[in-house]
Amino acid sequence: MFLLCGLASFATTIPYAMLQGAELPVESEWIIFASALCAVGVFSATVAVLPRSWLAKLCKRDRDDVRLYSTPLKVLGVFAVISYFVALIAYLAPHTWNLDPQIMFSLCPLYFVKMTFDPSLVATLFLLAPMNAAVYGALGLTLGYAALALRKRA
Repeated sequence: MFLLCGLASFATTIPYAMLQGAELPVESEWIIFASALCAVGVFSATVAVLPRSWLAKLCKRDRDDVRLYSTPLKVLGVFAVISYFVALIAYLAPHTWNLDPQIMFSLCPLYFVKMTFDPSLVATLFLLAPMNAAVYGALGLTLGYAALALRKRA
């Protein structure tokens, strides 16, 4: 799960890097989004392949501590569910709402797909929203491990 989320976050960086912000429908600080997505993706993929003992040392936990995986997994799940629904709201929002593209790029990294061509509801439900959920799941994983590492051992 961690590897999938990390790779999805890293793969979402590719269109931003290829376009270099030039062909986005609005002016955007594309490098901020691309850098953040890439960093979160690399961290999540790295955590996925690290041995459990290394994670335990980094988080100052016992190797058999249940929280070593449960806490980041819970945060990943919460972030993924919320971001899935954010992507659906962004798709279903009428054009009269005039959603701010800068805010939408940060909330839904694949929002530029909706701006450049209008994807179908099926594509949004089964491709764009799950990828958005995976990207924010990777962010949740990063924050979950950061919380574990910074929290004092009970």
